[in-house]
Amino acid sequence: MADAEAFTYSGGVVSPGETVNIRHPISETYFGDPIRIPVTVINSERPGPTVFLSAAVHGDELNGIEVVREVAHEWNHDKLAGTLVCLPVLNAPGFMAQERYLPIYDRDLNRSFPGNRESTSAKRMAARIFEEFVEPCDFGIDFHTSTRGRTNMLHVRAEMADPEVARLAKAFASNVVIAGEGPDGALRKEATAAGVPTITVEMGEAHRFQRALIDSALDGVESVLAEYDLLPTETVHWPGWRTVIDGENGDEKTWLRAGAGGLVDMHYEQGSLVYEDDHICTITNPFKAESEALRAPFTGLLVGVLENPLVYPGNPICHLVELDAKTRRAVERTQGMRES
Repeated sequence: MADAEAFTYSGGVVSPGETVNIRHPISETYFGDPIRIPVTVINSERPGPTVFLSAAVHGDELNGIEVVREVAHEWNHDKLAGTLVCLPVLNAPGFMAQERYLPIYDRDLNRSFPGNRESTSAKRMAARIFEEFVEPCDFGIDFHTSTRGRTNMLHVRAEMADPEVARLAKAFASNVVIAGEGPDGALRKEATAAGVPTITVEMGEAHRFQRALIDSALDGVESVLAEYDLLPTETVHWPGWRTVIDGENGDEKTWLRAGAGGLVDMHYEQGSLVYEDDHICTITNPFKAESEALRAPFTGLLVGVLENPLVYPGNPICHLVELDAKTRRAVERTQGMRES
């Protein structure tokens, strides 16, 4: 068996058997002071894969931060085989400002990968992160939440046509996987294109820690590390049921949108199973004199729902994905619902 190798980055080396906490510069402020991101590298004495765990590429998405911090600083790494590159806050300026995007020209860091050291501020930051801590890895998991005012059930987004990405997505053991390569400039798409299979994990809402989702995501990370033999355990989880939603295969997925402005009364939560024509929510004006019922166009699962009850016409209210009959029956048993 080959010996474990050092992990190198500009400015340092993490030798086998070392754990190093780094404040790595990715840009500068108006005063010329460095903008740094926190990085923890745990390099085992045992050889194995190198995996990155990243969060807060959108600065207000906090659940993943706690997942990455707990893996880095609360887990016992004595039996680890391989290297963990833990990146809890990629978008440091957005995190400090409690904003989704980079405050510098309001750019989206997650549309800026793999970056360019001679381009915009966002692409320069992305390049430093990508070249130093993403490209050296064998695979990665990027944690997200829904945007402000909405929430998601925990699910994976992955390019399932790529066998290595599909293996990673299934190992994470979420109930729902939404297939697709992702938008240009997104970390998971560009990392996968560079030979580092990467998935996105979506969970919960912005601006908060949600303990149940964090714990479920930690189980998913443990399952992945077991699948790739970074941990000496057989704890590769099966979530009980799984659906892979692939629009190219005819699976339906849609954001249902408000047909009128007003205040929304949701009748279901994220993760709920709804049946065709079920009354998902009611939109009323301030006097409750007029109302509009939003109904399910097909039987499926509410992956994401509105949290902020105020809408304009056209605002997204819920993300509904179709379930086949077998999966629907499994969900019905899990949720204690009627079986059809």
